[in-house]
Amino acid sequence: MVSSLSAIPHVIVMSAEFITGITVNGFLIIINCKELIKSRKLTPMQLLFICIGMSRFGLLMVLMVQGFFSVFFPLFYRVKIYGAAMLFFWMFLSSLSLWFATCLSVFYCLKISGFTQSYFLWLKFRISKLMLWLLLGSFLASMSTAALCVEADYPQNTDSDDGLKNDTLKRTEAKIRQINEVLLVNLALLFPLAIFVMCTFMLFISLYKHTHRMQNGFHGVRNASTEAHINALKTVITFFCFFISYFAAFMANMTFSIPYGSHCFFVLKDIMAAFPSGHSIIIILSNSKFQQHFRKLLCLKKNR
Repeated sequence: MVSSLSAIPHVIVMSAEFITGITVNGFLIIINCKELIKSRKLTPMQLLFICIGMSRFGLLMVLMVQGFFSVFFPLFYRVKIYGAAMLFFWMFLSSLSLWFATCLSVFYCLKISGFTQSYFLWLKFRISKLMLWLLLGSFLASMSTAALCVEADYPQNTDSDDGLKNDTLKRTEAKIRQINEVLLVNLALLFPLAIFVMCTFMLFISLYKHTHRMQNGFHGVRNASTEAHINALKTVITFFCFFISYFAAFMANMTFSIPYGSHCFFVLKDIMAAFPSGHSIIIILSNSKFQQHFRKLLCLKKNR
């Protein structure tokens, strides 16, 4: 267990990530809601950005409660805060955030990749209509994952059974419950990760084929399609780095092998908090419309 003084760097990092995350995710929500009020209609991408912003906002709040209370009020956190409810919200918002990021990568892949297979074209022209169903499916999948995880982590015990069990059997069953929980989370969250990796790989292949075709036909001259491929690939690769780092830290945390309150414990929390902040920053930087609104917002603050 580290002291509160030695945890100050963790608090500073968490505070910076929290302020940045609240700002950029709040920006995503406000800008797209403003467009809804102005045009009285919402495009599938605008709906996705609102959902991403809201899920990240909630995830940051949960991570901040975990981070600050575990540093300054560890006993209160372990007795009053940490429990089935906190685990449910954490699992739900984590899963939802990962699924929404996967939906965004699928959208980029379908809209920009130049594959001509019939099933790919069918999805490409219908992804906008399917977006609402993808978001609903992500919500239900995340809700189910969180509920199952809570059920696995907090099983019902009977006193009569407990009286008959020896210490060795109790330790074995506790270990089995931990392994089952990790396997459950792995099975639930490896699916969006696999889709994310597949979309990144497909963008790589599409860019390679398009570049090869352009070099043979136009002697290496870039066109708008090539630039779109490269920009999308940069965005998805950055997404991928945040995605993998969060996933690895999340899974390490869910093994419960990291000592509570240790430096490694806090480092994992910092890595997980970087995902909902950094991912949303990349979304804004990769969208020219968001960049313009964000610059206007910064200019207004400077003028004041």
